[in-house]
Amino acid sequence: MNRIKQGDTVEVITGEDRGMRGEVLRVLLKENRVVVSKVNMVTKHQSAQRAGRSQMQGGRIQFEAPIDLSNVMLVCPKCNQATRVGYTTVDERKVRVCRKCEAVID
Repeated sequence: MNRIKQGDTVEVITGEDRGMRGEVLRVLLKENRVVVSKVNMVTKHQSAQRAGRSQMQGGRIQFEAPIDLSNVMLVCPKCNQATRVGYTTVDERKVRVCRKCEAVID
């Protein structure tokens, strides 16, 4: 079971974007990284594409780059603080639990 899932709110705990919060757009498990909305924005210079019928406009494109999973912490929906994730069983299924307020996250 993953401690961070798509749709969770996370807070960046280290790096250039420290302290920023955002929603997880994608989780890249094999690379151990996450893509968070409006965090770690990078600019890519792209040339215009004129292949066949599809024409793509060139210019500067901004998008969210992946961040290492260890650089983000889950924000508890109940206490609204960045917290570590614990696990417990409720009705014979494993659920995520906030370590600060003991609230069930799933």
